Amino acid sequence: MYRYIYGPVSSWRFGVSLGIDLLSQEKKICSFDCVYCQIGKTGLFSCERKMFVSTEDVIEEIKRLPEVEIDYYTFSGRGEPTLAKNLKDIALWIKREKKGKCALLTNSSTITDISVQEDIMVMDLVSFKIDAATQKTFEKINTPCCGIELDKIIEAIGKFRKNYRGIFTIQIMFVEENLKEAHEIASICRKLKPDIVYLNTPLRDSRVPPLTVEQFRTVEEVFRDIPHLSVFGAKKKKVEPISLADTIKRRGEKL
Repeated sequence: MYRYIYGPVSSWRFGVSLGIDLLSQEKKICSFDCVYCQIGKTGLFSCERKMFVSTEDVIEEIKRLPEVEIDYYTFSGRGEPTLAKNLKDIALWIKREKKGKCALLTNSSTITDISVQEDIMVMDLVSFKIDAATQKTFEKINTPCCGIELDKIIEAIGKFRKNYRGIFTIQIMFVEENLKEAHEIASICRKLKPDIVYLNTPLRDSRVPPLTVEQFRTVEEVFRDIPHLSVFGAKKKKVEPISLADTIKRRGEKL
């Protein structure tokens, strides 16, 4: 049984991805309560960084992992992974002992914290969420806590971008609510100059429906001059998770 790692899964963004959940609590702990989240509503709102699980326990699970191809060790799971203070320590161990590449999926809420910026510099790939161009839409879709302001997030991402040497990506989940801001979100992306933008819509469990294929095509047209990968156009590798139940718990029913 695994408590902190899940998958590997066939990720349309990262190939064969082993998930690492450094929160691993019964309730989802997050700074957002996104309307499309595949693991349901946030059980505990928090913007405070702390240790949720021990570094030694997580490393021990990774050591027990059977021989399997892994493209990225991906920090994600049941909540916002940058809330975990031992994020950097475990990433450095993976890079040193497993010679693996580390990816981070973040909702971007903590990037205004200098300690977060310093910690995630060690990642080989960072994917920042930007689902809105205005504070009003940001609050409707992402439901942030702690008075988080979208403009400050975008400003902090821009500063991080100037110093980061890994693969810098932006992920966008398009739903009906932010479709009207596609052009403005694309403009933000052009200024941030990501290596690639991941265009997504909720195809797994969600409280809101995905865009239709026709609607999604209009989004792709808006991003035509920006390097991007679409959830509808990406190829996936075939892979079997080591624990299907633990994987569904963190990713929703549709894998």
